[in-house]
Amino acid sequence: MDHVDHILIVDDDREIRELVGNYLKKNGLRTTVVADGRQMRAFLETTPVDLIVLDIMMPGDDGLLLCRELRAGKHKATPVLMLTARSDETDRIIGLEMGADDYLVKPFAARELLARINSVLRRTRMLPPNLIVTESGRLLGFGRWKLDTSARHLLDENGTLVALSGAEYRLLRVFLDHPQRVLNRDQLLNLTQGRDADLFDRSIDLLVSRLRQRLLDDAREPAYIKTVRSEGYVFSLPVEILGAAQ
Repeated sequence: MDHVDHILIVDDDREIRELVGNYLKKNGLRTTVVADGRQMRAFLETTPVDLIVLDIMMPGDDGLLLCRELRAGKHKATPVLMLTARSDETDRIIGLEMGADDYLVKPFAARELLARINSVLRRTRMLPPNLIVTESGRLLGFGRWKLDTSARHLLDENGTLVALSGAEYRLLRVFLDHPQRVLNRDQLLNLTQGRDADLFDRSIDLLVSRLRQRLLDDAREPAYIKTVRSEGYVFSLPVEILGAAQ
C-alpha cells in the first residue's frame, strides 16, 4: 500500500483548521487538526506525522515555543511549516532560527500552502548523492565534536548527544565533506536542498547561525564555520574519519 503523507495542523482558528484540513484531504493528504500545543503533544505521543503546519500566534504556548520544543525532543526530524499573520521579516527569521523548515504569511491561498508542504517534504527526503550514508555509516571527528552519520547524532567530547534538525544535519554533512574549502550560498543551497525556487538566500545564513549555536561556535570569532566576505562560508578545521559508526 502506498504511503499517504500525514499532516498535523496546529492552529487556534477553527475556520482555518477546517478549510486547510479539507483542502489537503481533497489533494490526497491525510490530515489531523488540533487547536493548541497541549493537543499537539497528546496526539504526537501516539501517532507519527510527516509534517506539522504550526501557527505562530496562539494563546498559551505559541508556535515559536512549540517549534523549539519539537526540535529539542524526539520529533526533531519532523518538518515544520510555520504560519504567521505578520509580514514582518523578523518573525520569519525567528521561526527559521527556532528550526522551522519554511513559513507562510497569512492570508494565503490554499494551493500555495499545498505547494509549500510538498516542497518541504521533497527537500527533507532528498539527500544529495554526496550525502548518502553508506550501509556501515561513519564516525567523523572535528575539533571537540564527532558526527555519527548512521544515527545522525552529534556528540561532544563527553559523549553527550546534541540534537540536529534534518536541515542542520545536511548542512553539517556538506561542510564535513568539503572542509577548508570556500562554498558560496548557491553551492550550499544546491548541496543541501536542491535549490528549490521558493527558498531565499538568507535561509542559508540562518541555517549557518543555527548550526553554529549547536557547535557552540562564537559567531564573532568562529572556530568552525568562518564567513568569507562576499564569497560564502568555509569549514576551517580538518575532518578525520574515526571509523565505522556503531
